[in-house]
Amino acid sequence: MSSPRVPYEVRMSLIFWYGSGSPFAWRVWLALEHKGVPYEARRLHFDKGETRAPAFLAVNPRGKVPAISHDGWHLHESGVILEYLDEAFPEPTLLPGNAHRRALARLIAREADEVLYPMLRRLVAQTLFKPKGDGDPAEIAAAREALAPELARLEDGLDGDWLAGALSLADFTLYPHLRMLRRIGERMPQHDADALIGPRLAAWMGRVEALPYYERTTPPHWRAG
Repeated sequence: MSSPRVPYEVRMSLIFWYGSGSPFAWRVWLALEHKGVPYEARRLHFDKGETRAPAFLAVNPRGKVPAISHDGWHLHESGVILEYLDEAFPEPTLLPGNAHRRALARLIAREADEVLYPMLRRLVAQTLFKPKGDGDPAEIAAAREALAPELARLEDGLDGDWLAGALSLADFTLYPHLRMLRRIGERMPQHDADALIGPRLAAWMGRVEALPYYERTTPPHWRAG
């Protein structure tokens, strides 16, 4: 029988700044919960310009979430934050146990941001960011067409419960992007994109959503409906 995990000492003061619905903040939130790191979450409201407030610009001069402050030391950029958390709080790890799997996890995370996200952002701009979801039909069709082969590649590459062999930063990075895609259909059924998510990816999303801390990380404004 394994020993119970000992929490990190409370003296380690970590503040987590996030915006509700930001996929980049969501991955950090999942990682903090996964590792059991004590933290104080501070939500910033985009519509109120709070990411541009002087107090937050002192934390991240780029005015973007997420950011963390650990014992008074500030850090931004979600991928860098994940790597930092894994070094500062090594158990449980965010990277699988061998060099090939660790490289795969990093590759999936990078391509999720650099390849998949720009396509998704293009679709979101024409749907969720339009009051009636009445964006340019040609742009919507083009974004969906671009997403389809990338999601099919991810579907074909998924072999096992997790993207890189074990729960890792790859899962925490990709999941919020795909959840945003599903959110489009929930809010605007005329733009439902669930058909783009294959059965393996759908089952994988279900495994992420079954994590015991998942509900604590869902965007607060989503919980309201």
